[in-house]
Formats: sequence, C-alpha cells, structure tokens
Amino acid sequence: MELDISRDIVAGIIDKVLEFSEREDVTPLEDETEPDINDEAFSGHMADRYGTDPYYQHLKAAIEDLEPDQQVSIVTLMWIGRGDYSPDEWDEAYEHAQDSWNDHTADYLIGTPLLADYLNEGLDQLEDEEV
Repeated sequence: MELDISRDIVAGIIDKVLEFSEREDVTPLEDETEPDINDEAFSGHMADRYGTDPYYQHLKAAIEDLEPDQQVSIVTLMWIGRGDYSPDEWDEAYEHAQDSWNDHTADYLIGTPLLADYLNEGLDQLEDEEV
C-alpha cells in the first residue's frame, strides 16, 4: 500500500488541527460521540459553534482545498490510526471513505476528537508496514 497523498500535506493538516484544537476556547463535543461522516446536522453544528473562529476557518479551508481523493486518503488514514482498520485493510477503508465522501468531510474530520493523534498514528502504522 502506498499513501497517495504527500506526507507534507498530512503534516500541514496535523499542524492546523493542533493550532485549532489546542486553543482554550475549543472544547470537546458535549456528548463525546464520534461524528458520523454522513451527518449533515453535525456540519451545521460545527459551523454554528466555530464558524467565526479564524483557526477553524483556516483548518476547514485547508481540508476543503484538497482534492476529493486526498480528503478520502485523510479519512482513511484517520480510520487506520484510530484502529477502525489495519494498514492491511487500506483498500477496504479507502473504498468505504470514498463511498462516504461528501461536502461535509472537513467538518467530520475537524469534529473527530484526537484527530491529530489518529493521523500521526496512521502515518506510523503505514511506515511500519513499508519496512
């Protein structure tokens, strides 16, 4: 399996996630449930909650500026890092992410607690797989 998005792009997204999530006015979701990639209401919730925050806007724009296949790769990488799939299941995870992709993918990613950790873990697991 070869990651089809630049590790530099992923690192840039991770940096923006950390800039946004480490601010003291950014709090975890009250119900602490994982967002659903197909939940349009969740996207509205994120916009209502953080829509005027420049860090949120910058992060969301960075994700939305990616090509859809790159967004799918970020979701797949996050799912692997979170343990939903193993690196060996990349193709299956990618297909699921591709089938689930929509205009709310950025908010799905941003609303996922520990996103930066999951992306880093996903990268680590893929590197271990390549060795």
